[in-house]
Amino acid sequence: MSIRHGLLALLDQGPRYGYQLRTEFEARTGATWPLNVGQVYTTLSRLERDGLVAPHGEDEEGHLYYAVTEAGRTELRSWFDTPVPRTNPPRDELAIKLAMAVTVPGVDVTAVVQGQRKHSMKALQDYTRLKGQALVGDTGSQADLAWLLVLEQLIFQTEAEIRWLDHCESRLVQRAALPAPAEAPAEPAKPRRRARL
Repeated sequence: MSIRHGLLALLDQGPRYGYQLRTEFEARTGATWPLNVGQVYTTLSRLERDGLVAPHGEDEEGHLYYAVTEAGRTELRSWFDTPVPRTNPPRDELAIKLAMAVTVPGVDVTAVVQGQRKHSMKALQDYTRLKGQALVGDTGSQADLAWLLVLEQLIFQTEAEIRWLDHCESRLVQRAALPAPAEAPAEPAKPRRRARL
């Protein structure tokens, strides 16, 4: 997740201070990826260091506002124009968990898969319910559309996870049906050379 680009996108619409950025980021993503204020201010400091934002005055309460610079707008447009690369996929805890489970003796991998499927099905039901509520409450605003897009991504991702878990279970059944691999024969010992006297 690119917090830096998300904040640039918000600042492209006008100057804001840290707490406002946090609130708007969470509103547009349905708080799916919550931010803490410290994370926002750390990112703002880096953006300022890189010349992508600049301080833009304070209000009467002492909130420091930031505004996007031309370099920041260029960076933002480049981000929007560039596809998200899939060359370095993010670490997926579930994939790592199953890879480890099949290699660690004594782990009931089928139980791990079934437990995850049950959890993923519950999440899918929750996301679908939230989508229904979002559709009913849709006012036609861009923020409502942003939330719907995030929810639909979560739904599609969870559906894909469930399909993958089904595939994993099929693979486990297929593997269990195969005869156990034969032990590799031990290599004969090589004769030792006798030391010369």
